[in-house]
Amino acid sequence: MRVANRLQGLAQSEIRRMTRECERVGGINLGQGICDLPTPPLVRDGAIAAIRENRSTYSFAEGARELRDAIARKLARDNGLQADPATEICVTVGASGAYTAAIHALLDAGDGILLFEPYYGYHLNAAVVAGLTPEFATLRPPEFTLREDALEAAITSRTRAVVVCTPSNPSGKMFRSDELEALARVARRHDLLVITDEIYEYIRYDGRPHLSPAAVAGLRERTVTIMGLSKTFSITGWRLGYTFAPAEMTRAITLVNDLYFVCAPTPLQLGAARGFDAPRSYFDELQSGYQRKRDRICAALRRAGLEPIVPEGAYYVLADCARLGFKTSLQAAMHVLETTGVASVPGSAFYRGAEGEKLLRFCFAKDDEVLDLACARLAALG
Repeated sequence: MRVANRLQGLAQSEIRRMTRECERVGGINLGQGICDLPTPPLVRDGAIAAIRENRSTYSFAEGARELRDAIARKLARDNGLQADPATEICVTVGASGAYTAAIHALLDAGDGILLFEPYYGYHLNAAVVAGLTPEFATLRPPEFTLREDALEAAITSRTRAVVVCTPSNPSGKMFRSDELEALARVARRHDLLVITDEIYEYIRYDGRPHLSPAAVAGLRERTVTIMGLSKTFSITGWRLGYTFAPAEMTRAITLVNDLYFVCAPTPLQLGAARGFDAPRSYFDELQSGYQRKRDRICAALRRAGLEPIVPEGAYYVLADCARLGFKTSLQAAMHVLETTGVASVPGSAFYRGAEGEKLLRFCFAKDDEVLDLACARLAALG
C-alpha cells in the first residue's frame, strides 16, 4: 500500500520519541508536556457528575452551551474580549484540534503560513499535512524579540496567515504590546489571517500580563484565537480546546470540527465548564507554584552547566547544551538521558537549521518531589 504524499518526510515528533526512550530506561520525563499534576476537584467532580447524570450523548459541534457561556465570561473577564457564545466560540478536541480545524477551514492548499522559530512542531507538521507552505521568521534568543522589519521581510506573495504562540512553546516568550502592534500593522498591510495559540495564558511569571493578540486594535476581525483547558486544569488527556473568532470564521471552523471530530467529549466539557468558577486564588496559586518550579529547574540546569534561557511563561525552559560537545541536540539529549535518567527534547524539534542543535527543552510541569529528584540527577552532568 502506498503512503499519502502529504506524509512524505514526516515522522512522529521527537517529543514523543524521547518519551519512549525515557520509558525504556525508566527515567524521569521532562521532555513531553504531559502535565501530571492533580486535576482540580471542581473540574474532576463536574465531569463525574455529568457522567452520573448520563449526559454522555453528542454535544453540538460547536460545544456544550454551558461551556461556551463560561468561555465567553472568561474571555471578557481575563482577555478583554467580548464574544457571542452562540456564534463566535467553537469547542474542539484540544487546542491541536482547534488549530487543525482553523487551518482547514480558512486556508487553501499552497497558501503560505508563517511560523516564528523556535516553533511548536505540531504547528508546522499539521500545516504540512493540510497542504500549506510553511514559511519562517527566526526570533533570536534570549529575548526572542519580534521586529517589524524582520516580519515584513519574511512575508512572501504566498503568505496568507501568521501563527503566534504566546506564551510560547518551547521558548516561554510572551509577546509585548509593541510587538503585537507591529504584527497588526503587517497583517493589515498584507491582509493576513492571524492564528494564535494561547493555551499557556495562565502560566506566566514575574507579574507579566498575558496579552491576547485579538485585543490589539486592528486584529480582532482577522484573528482566530485558540485557547485550551488542558494546561490550566491539568487535564491534558481530556483533549479540550476552543476557538474564538468572528462569526463567519467560526461557522467554517465548526463545520470542519464536525467533519473531523463531531464534538469534544460531552461530560468532560461540562466538567471543564465548572473550572471557570474557580476563585481567582486558584489562578494566582497556579502561577506562583509554577514560578517556584521554574526557578528550581533553572538553578539545577545552571549547576549542571546547561545555561537556561529563563522563560517568561509556559512550563518549558530551553537550555544551552553546547558544552556537552555533541554535534546534534539529539545526541546531547540521549547523553543526558543515559547519564542522569532525565529526558529532555532536542532543540532540533523546534528549528529547521543549526540554531536548534545547541539547545534542549525541559518541561517542569511535575510534582515537586519528582522535579526535585530530576534536579538532583542533573547534577551528574556538572
